[in-house]
Amino acid sequence: MEKIFEKLNESQSQAVKQSEGPVLILAGAGSGKTTTIVSRLAYLVEVLGIPASNTLTLTFTNKAAKEMRERALDMIKDISYPPLLCTFHKFGLLFLKFNIHLLNRQNNFVVIDTDDKKRIIKKINSEIPTPLIASEISRYKNSLLTPDDAYKQAELFNYQQIAKVYEEYEAYLRENNLVDFDDLIALTYKLLDENPKLAETTSQKYQYIMIDEYQDTNELQLKLLQKLCTSHNNLCVVGDDDQSIYGWRGAHIRNIIEFDQDFKGTSTFKLENNYRSKEPILKVANALIEHNRSRLGKKLIATRGAGEDVSIINSHDENEESRKIAQKIKKLLDSGVRANDIAILYRVNVLSRSIEEGLNRTGIAYKLVGGLRFYDRAEIKDLISYIRIITNFHDDFSFKRVVNKPKRGLGKASIEKIELAAHASSSSIYEYIKKTSLADLETLVRKKNASTLKTFIKDIEKVSKVATESTYNFIDVLEETFHLKNIYAGMQDEAERILNMDEFYGLFRDFVKKSPESGLDEFLNELTLQSEQDQVEGESIYMMSIHASKGLEFEHIFIIGLEEGFLPLIGDGSDLEEERRLGYVSFTRAKETLTLSHAGSRFYKGRRSDLQKSRFFNEAGLCEGSLKVEKNTAFKKGDLVRHKIFGTGRVTGISKSGREFKLNINFAGTKRDILASFVERL
Repeated sequence: MEKIFEKLNESQSQAVKQSEGPVLILAGAGSGKTTTIVSRLAYLVEVLGIPASNTLTLTFTNKAAKEMRERALDMIKDISYPPLLCTFHKFGLLFLKFNIHLLNRQNNFVVIDTDDKKRIIKKINSEIPTPLIASEISRYKNSLLTPDDAYKQAELFNYQQIAKVYEEYEAYLRENNLVDFDDLIALTYKLLDENPKLAETTSQKYQYIMIDEYQDTNELQLKLLQKLCTSHNNLCVVGDDDQSIYGWRGAHIRNIIEFDQDFKGTSTFKLENNYRSKEPILKVANALIEHNRSRLGKKLIATRGAGEDVSIINSHDENEESRKIAQKIKKLLDSGVRANDIAILYRVNVLSRSIEEGLNRTGIAYKLVGGLRFYDRAEIKDLISYIRIITNFHDDFSFKRVVNKPKRGLGKASIEKIELAAHASSSSIYEYIKKTSLADLETLVRKKNASTLKTFIKDIEKVSKVATESTYNFIDVLEETFHLKNIYAGMQDEAERILNMDEFYGLFRDFVKKSPESGLDEFLNELTLQSEQDQVEGESIYMMSIHASKGLEFEHIFIIGLEEGFLPLIGDGSDLEEERRLGYVSFTRAKETLTLSHAGSRFYKGRRSDLQKSRFFNEAGLCEGSLKVEKNTAFKKGDLVRHKIFGTGRVTGISKSGREFKLNINFAGTKRDILASFVERL
């Protein structure tokens, strides 16, 4: 028992000892969350004598599960059956192996991956973009909607079509004894919901349940947990509402904020001692997150003492920013700091391009985590291939890459036939199509395809002529002629891909402005120098999105793009409170130093835009500016809210009242003005 508690502080010890009933452990960044979970598991087994096989601990990543399993087994001795410690989806897989027969399905099913799913969908319907259908089917399953439900809900014709694809897709999975990733949880819940006795026995088997990263759970996972707690309420969840950053993929912050309402009699413990970051870093993180209203409230306390103040880099544009950051990193490396201890974070992937170039110029090796380098992205490679053809008509490699982008109805077989014929006549594909008559082409491919190829050649020549006359206008004519942005229409990441393309167009225009006499071939040579970085070996600094950085820590953190529109991201679908949580997550990755960077202008959506410094500087107490530090309202007109006395009402208006927001609320016909902090959103 002494071994279990020797490394725990008072709050952690209390949380570990609270074995019965619902327990909410609010674990701030760097507060020893994993240590607490593992210690609690050891306490249940080693001290209370709970059989390890009667415990269930769920998390979200295999990496986290592996780490916890190793640490738990190190603390728990002499057990016949180890505790079940795995991801939600692994639990679903194990559960279905034993119980899927109750759905009249065989237990030797195969789990398909995302690529398999897309291939099946494409066979059923190739008209609607496959990624759109795939994400909608995933949404339906996580909302427990049948194909019939989805069809009834669909108002637009396209979504009625998607519901039909969903029906055929489900039939295909059943016929071929397959399940997809979403089924692992959806079918597990379905079985427990439809079989009360099974829910009872499963709940009795897992008498003590613990959930890691609870703020990342969605509605379906909450429902599953409620079923697993059919015979008891011994559910302990660990998480941080201030680190809930996955709303865009279905995670629901209300699960952690309203945990005590879902599970009555909750005991709450706050882990606020931070063992990661120096005091100045935590000071700005705490100041920033305090502006959020939808939070349970806690404050990180520095245990590592004072350190360097948070640095701010002010730059005229992204090129100056990249130079300054590269210089600061070089200075760190020269002082003996290991490259692996440095990371550069950004909210939007497109911002990586200028920093990559700055690091390349300075000769600093880097690794891009969770994403491709800018010039390696498919949409950028497509654009470069188009420019290569226009510069050199006889570049067969580039020709084949883009001849069917956007889709022109040209199949792989048709392209192969043309390529073979071109090689047989010792000419390039372009040359062969140009010199061969339409009639002769039609002997190789369908009439429509022959005509399409001839048109493609004419379009290439037309754009090439523009390039020789006006290099600056060339990029607009390229897009107008080939409609390259249509390649990604309907894809889940369409907006980001188009953002990358606009960044590339802006980069091209910038090159022409700086070198008006240069042609396309010089531009391509410049790119080759930028993008031909040898595979990074050994130590290198890390570059990644803030989302990818969650759960990681580095000695020195640089965050770029702290401007209105980038961090916070502003626009349709963006949530200012979630943006603030992203800022908080990024700040708290730093152990020793934190550097925040902003630029006065950037190339954005194909043109240079002047930018305003992020409000987060003010909110974090780092500077004063034109933006006022104020509590932001999380409410909008039309929201349903609840008041302790007046009950449920709908927001009909919002106005400022000092540093608060005043809501005009209609309570069943009676309108009242109430301060926002006195109601909660439903």
